Amino acid sequence: MDIGLLVLRLAVGLLVAGHGVQKVSFRLGGKGLAGGAAEFRGDGFRGGALTAVAAGGTQIGAGLLLAAGALTPPAATGVIGVMIVAVTVKLPHGLWVQDDGYEYPLVLMALPAVLTLTGPGRWSVDAALGLTPWPVWWTLVAVAGGVGSGLAVRALLHRPAPPGPGTGPRTRPADIRGRT
Repeated sequence: MDIGLLVLRLAVGLLVAGHGVQKVSFRLGGKGLAGGAAEFRGDGFRGGALTAVAAGGTQIGAGLLLAAGALTPPAATGVIGVMIVAVTVKLPHGLWVQDDGYEYPLVLMALPAVLTLTGPGRWSVDAALGLTPWPVWWTLVAVAGGVGSGLAVRALLHRPAPPGPGTGPRTRPADIRGRT
């Protein structure tokens, strides 16, 4: 079981950290900080570079902690928080990833929660420091903290979409304004 937990931690943690690296640099196929900021602006978020740095930094830090099995519940909270934001962005597209849905972020939210429940395994920093097993209530704290922080970020930084054609206030063409 410990080998399975190690493989799971490394896969999920390093994928999340790599995704964060992409948000803030040209490494791993990223488009640099400007590209990360543009991605967030394109998804309707304020903050530009600061938003990209916060999201990327959280993904890098939480992902590396998760991979190492270090402070697993707080690491899970960070991963869940950034992935809940991704879920809210992809929600209108439905569940499945082939339609740009939220399937993948949902999996990346579930796995850290499971690692908080099971513990990171014998070959982890948490085990080496004698921090495990984590009480079950830590999972509730990690999930609630992640979901709450992600929804708070969405509420604070997301701009509503501008009204589409035919949904905004009606104006008359310039050549007939002022005529009655």
